Amino acid sequence: MSDNFSTIDFEKSADGLVPVIIQDFHTDKVLMLGYMNAEALEKTRLEGTVTFFSRSKQRLWTKGETSGNFLFINEIIADCDGDTLLIKATPAGPTCHTGADTCFGEKNSQDARIGEAFFLNYLQKKVIRERKLNPTEESYTSSLFKRGINKIAQKVGEEAVEVVIEAKDNDTELFKNEVSDLLFHLLVLLEEKNIDLDEVIDVLRSRHQ
Repeated sequence: MSDNFSTIDFEKSADGLVPVIIQDFHTDKVLMLGYMNAEALEKTRLEGTVTFFSRSKQRLWTKGETSGNFLFINEIIADCDGDTLLIKATPAGPTCHTGADTCFGEKNSQDARIGEAFFLNYLQKKVIRERKLNPTEESYTSSLFKRGINKIAQKVGEEAVEVVIEAKDNDTELFKNEVSDLLFHLLVLLEEKNIDLDEVIDVLRSRHQ
Protein backbone atom coordinates (compact mmCIF):
# COMPACT_ATOMS: atom_id res chain seq x y z
CA MET A 1 0.00 0.00 0.00
CA SER A 2 1.40 3.40 -0.96
CA ASP A 3 0.49 6.60 0.86
CA ASN A 4 0.72 10.27 -0.07
CA PHE A 5 -1.43 12.18 2.36
CA SER A 6 0.99 13.98 4.68
CA THR A 7 -0.29 17.36 3.50
CA ILE A 8 -3.94 16.78 4.47
CA ASP A 9 -5.28 19.61 6.67
CA PHE A 10 -8.31 18.64 8.76
CA GLU A 11 -8.47 22.11 10.33
CA LYS A 12 -9.68 23.65 7.07
CA SER A 13 -13.15 22.36 7.91
CA ALA A 14 -15.05 23.49 11.01
CA ASP A 15 -16.09 19.92 11.80
CA GLY A 16 -12.61 18.48 11.19
CA LEU A 17 -13.80 16.32 8.31
CA VAL A 18 -12.49 15.97 4.77
CA PRO A 19 -14.29 14.35 1.82
CA VAL A 20 -12.88 11.03 0.64
CA ILE A 21 -13.40 9.72 -2.89
CA ILE A 22 -13.17 5.93 -3.17
CA GLN A 23 -11.97 4.61 -6.54
CA ASP A 24 -11.61 0.98 -7.60
CA PHE A 25 -7.87 0.31 -7.88
CA HIS A 26 -8.33 -2.11 -10.78
CA THR A 27 -11.09 -0.51 -12.85
CA ASP A 28 -10.71 3.22 -11.95
CA LYS A 29 -14.47 3.34 -11.37
CA VAL A 30 -15.57 5.80 -8.64
CA LEU A 31 -17.31 3.72 -5.97
CA MET A 32 -18.51 6.18 -3.33
CA LEU A 33 -17.86 9.35 -1.36
CA GLY A 34 -17.41 9.47 2.41
CA TYR A 35 -15.82 11.62 5.11
CA MET A 36 -12.88 11.15 7.45
CA ASN A 37 -11.45 12.89 10.46
CA ALA A 38 -7.84 12.41 11.56
CA GLU A 39 -8.73 9.39 13.70
CA ALA A 40 -10.55 7.66 10.84
CA LEU A 41 -7.60 8.21 8.52
CA GLU A 42 -5.16 6.78 11.05
CA LYS A 43 -7.35 3.70 11.61
CA THR A 44 -7.63 3.27 7.84
CA ARG A 45 -3.88 3.49 7.42
CA LEU A 46 -3.12 1.03 10.22
CA GLU A 47 -5.75 -1.60 9.41
CA GLY A 48 -5.70 -1.45 5.61
CA THR A 49 -9.49 -1.15 5.27
CA VAL A 50 -11.44 2.06 4.80
CA THR A 51 -12.90 3.61 7.95
CA PHE A 52 -15.04 6.73 7.66
CA PHE A 53 -16.46 9.12 10.21
CA SER A 54 -20.23 8.69 9.96
CA ARG A 55 -21.97 12.06 10.15
CA SER A 56 -25.31 10.42 10.89
CA LYS A 57 -24.01 8.05 13.59
CA GLN A 58 -21.38 10.49 14.86
CA ARG A 59 -18.76 7.76 15.21
CA LEU A 60 -16.08 5.92 13.29
CA TRP A 61 -17.56 3.45 10.80
CA THR A 62 -15.56 0.82 8.96
CA LYS A 63 -17.05 0.09 5.55
CA GLY A 64 -18.09 -3.58 5.62
CA GLU A 65 -18.21 -3.95 9.40
CA THR A 66 -21.68 -5.50 9.15
CA SER A 67 -21.91 -6.59 5.50
CA GLY A 68 -18.38 -7.93 5.06
CA ASN A 69 -17.99 -5.77 1.94
CA PHE A 70 -14.74 -4.16 3.04
CA LEU A 71 -12.68 -1.73 0.97
CA PHE A 72 -9.05 -2.86 1.02
CA ILE A 73 -6.56 0.00 0.62
CA ASN A 74 -4.10 0.14 -2.26
CA GLU A 75 -3.21 3.83 -2.24
CA ILE A 76 -4.09 7.02 -0.34
CA ILE A 77 -3.56 10.38 -2.06
CA ALA A 78 -4.19 13.96 -0.91
CA ASP A 79 -5.27 16.59 -3.43
CA CYS A 80 -3.26 19.72 -4.26
CA ASP A 81 -5.05 21.82 -1.61
CA GLY A 82 -4.70 19.26 1.15
CA ASP A 83 -8.42 19.13 1.90
CA THR A 84 -9.64 16.08 -0.05
CA LEU A 85 -8.51 12.46 -0.15
CA LEU A 86 -8.53 9.97 -3.00
CA ILE A 87 -8.37 6.35 -1.88
CA LYS A 88 -7.77 3.63 -4.44
CA ALA A 89 -9.11 0.39 -3.04
CA THR A 90 -10.09 -3.17 -3.87
CA PRO A 91 -13.77 -3.72 -2.94
CA ALA A 92 -14.96 -6.98 -1.40
CA GLY A 93 -18.27 -7.18 -3.22
CA PRO A 94 -20.83 -4.42 -3.81
CA THR A 95 -19.95 -1.03 -2.36
CA CYS A 96 -23.43 0.49 -2.02
CA HIS A 97 -25.75 -0.52 0.84
CA THR A 98 -28.43 -1.12 -1.83
CA GLY A 99 -26.37 -3.97 -3.25
CA ALA A 100 -25.22 -1.99 -6.29
CA ASP A 101 -21.59 -2.10 -7.38
CA THR A 102 -21.21 1.63 -6.75
CA CYS A 103 -23.15 4.31 -4.90
CA PHE A 104 -23.80 5.94 -8.28
CA GLY A 105 -25.61 2.98 -9.78
CA GLU A 106 -22.85 2.07 -12.22
CA LYS A 107 -21.69 -1.45 -13.01
CA ASN A 108 -18.19 -2.28 -11.90
CA SER A 109 -16.61 -5.53 -13.00
CA GLN A 110 -13.04 -6.69 -13.34
CA ASP A 111 -11.74 -10.20 -13.83
CA ALA A 112 -9.02 -9.52 -11.25
CA ARG A 113 -11.70 -9.24 -8.54
CA ILE A 114 -13.88 -12.16 -9.54
CA GLY A 115 -13.82 -15.54 -7.83
CA GLU A 116 -12.76 -17.14 -4.60
CA ALA A 117 -9.17 -15.87 -4.98
CA PHE A 118 -10.38 -12.58 -3.48
CA PHE A 119 -10.74 -14.40 -0.16
CA LEU A 120 -6.95 -14.43 0.10
CA ASN A 121 -7.00 -10.62 0.19
CA TYR A 122 -9.63 -10.70 2.92
CA LEU A 123 -7.66 -13.29 4.86
CA GLN A 124 -4.48 -11.22 4.86
CA LYS A 125 -5.81 -7.70 5.15
CA LYS A 126 -8.58 -8.28 7.65
CA VAL A 127 -8.14 -11.55 9.55
CA ILE A 128 -4.35 -11.94 9.73
CA ARG A 129 -3.72 -8.19 10.11
CA GLU A 130 -6.20 -8.07 12.97
CA ARG A 131 -4.31 -10.85 14.76
CA LYS A 132 -1.11 -8.87 14.31
CA LEU A 133 -2.47 -5.51 15.46
CA ASN A 134 -4.61 -6.89 18.31
CA PRO A 135 -2.91 -10.10 19.49
CA THR A 136 -4.58 -12.54 21.87
CA GLU A 137 -3.13 -15.44 23.83
CA GLU A 138 -5.55 -17.87 22.19
CA SER A 139 -4.64 -16.98 18.60
CA TYR A 140 -2.18 -19.22 16.77
CA THR A 141 -1.57 -16.44 14.23
CA SER A 142 -0.75 -13.95 17.00
CA SER A 143 1.72 -16.43 18.45
CA LEU A 144 3.53 -16.60 15.10
CA PHE A 145 3.93 -12.83 14.99
CA LYS A 146 5.11 -12.84 18.59
CA ARG A 147 7.86 -15.37 17.75
CA GLY A 148 9.11 -13.27 14.85
CA ILE A 149 10.03 -13.58 11.21
CA ASN A 150 12.45 -16.48 11.66
CA LYS A 151 9.68 -18.70 13.04
CA ILE A 152 7.21 -17.57 10.38
CA ALA A 153 9.69 -18.23 7.58
CA GLN A 154 10.48 -21.63 9.12
CA LYS A 155 6.79 -22.54 9.09
CA VAL A 156 6.52 -21.58 5.41
CA GLY A 157 9.42 -23.91 4.68
CA GLU A 158 7.91 -26.74 6.71
CA GLU A 159 4.54 -26.41 5.00
CA ALA A 160 6.20 -26.31 1.57
CA VAL A 161 7.91 -29.62 2.34
CA GLU A 162 4.58 -31.12 3.43
CA VAL A 163 3.03 -30.05 0.12
CA VAL A 164 5.83 -31.75 -1.81
CA ILE A 165 5.43 -34.95 0.22
CA GLU A 166 1.66 -35.11 -0.22
CA ALA A 167 1.92 -34.30 -3.94
CA LYS A 168 3.53 -37.72 -4.41
CA ASP A 169 0.57 -39.55 -2.85
CA ASN A 170 -3.01 -39.96 -4.02
CA ASP A 171 -4.84 -38.42 -1.07
CA THR A 172 -6.34 -35.35 -2.76
CA GLU A 173 -8.05 -34.00 0.36
CA LEU A 174 -4.87 -34.17 2.42
CA PHE A 175 -2.94 -32.49 -0.40
CA LYS A 176 -5.48 -29.63 -0.53
CA ASN A 177 -5.20 -29.18 3.23
CA GLU A 178 -1.41 -28.97 3.05
CA VAL A 179 -1.61 -26.41 0.21
CA SER A 180 -4.05 -24.40 2.34
CA ASP A 181 -1.60 -24.45 5.26
CA LEU A 182 1.19 -23.25 2.97
CA LEU A 183 -0.88 -20.40 1.54
CA PHE A 184 -1.95 -19.30 5.02
CA HIS A 185 1.58 -19.19 6.40
CA LEU A 186 2.80 -17.43 3.26
CA LEU A 187 0.19 -14.71 3.84
CA VAL A 188 1.39 -14.39 7.44
CA LEU A 189 4.94 -13.96 6.15
CA LEU A 190 3.81 -11.28 3.68
CA GLU A 191 2.04 -9.42 6.49
CA GLU A 192 5.13 -9.60 8.69
CA LYS A 193 7.12 -8.11 5.79
CA ASN A 194 4.44 -5.39 5.31
CA ILE A 195 3.81 -6.53 1.74
CA ASP A 196 0.24 -6.77 0.42
CA LEU A 197 -0.78 -9.76 -1.64
CA ASP A 198 -1.85 -7.23 -4.31
CA GLU A 199 1.80 -6.24 -4.76
CA VAL A 200 2.76 -9.85 -5.51
CA ILE A 201 -0.19 -10.16 -7.90
CA ASP A 202 1.01 -7.02 -9.71
CA VAL A 203 4.41 -8.67 -10.22
CA LEU A 204 2.74 -11.77 -11.65
CA ARG A 205 0.49 -9.65 -13.87
CA SER A 206 3.47 -7.72 -15.23
CA ARG A 207 5.08 -11.00 -16.26
CA HIS A 208 2.05 -12.20 -18.20
CA GLN A 209 0.77 -9.14 -20.03
